[in-house]
Amino acid sequence: MSTNKNEKPLKKVCMICAKGSIEDVYATLVMGNGAVMEGIETKLFFTFFGLDAITKKQMNKLHTSTVGNPAMRMPGGLPFPSLLGILPGVEAGVSAMMKKQMEKLDMPSVDEFLEMITAGGGEIYACKLAMDMFKLKKEDLHEEVKAVLTIGEFYEMAGGDGTQIIFT
Repeated sequence: MSTNKNEKPLKKVCMICAKGSIEDVYATLVMGNGAVMEGIETKLFFTFFGLDAITKKQMNKLHTSTVGNPAMRMPGGLPFPSLLGILPGVEAGVSAMMKKQMEKLDMPSVDEFLEMITAGGGEIYACKLAMDMFKLKKEDLHEEVKAVLTIGEFYEMAGGDGTQIIFT
């Protein structure tokens, strides 16, 4: 707890998710849900490959990044040789192990997280530019997505004292 009397409390958090890997999507969902649970106004904006998290056909097919991920660890904490990630089946195997670990922790699925966030008052948006790039329509998205916005419209929502924009 801060003792700085000049510090203002966080009132609103706006998160931008631009990557579609398990670790990036779940970072956004966990932090977004945490903000909702703390009573902080929460808005999540999914763009580029982050759209996979809110696209019905992709949301349950997320993978972890194995190539070029210097923080990747094997069971037991040993470093994961990034080059192994190019071998057929390695990414799928690592993703399956990660999903299994998440299940052991009783981690909600992506769609359950989306429902929890909106049930708590959070809002979920998709990026119009990315939607147009990937030729997606609003009906391709999970029903918890409130709207498809331009980045300008998203920034308009981000105003106000005590607001943070977080790029996950």
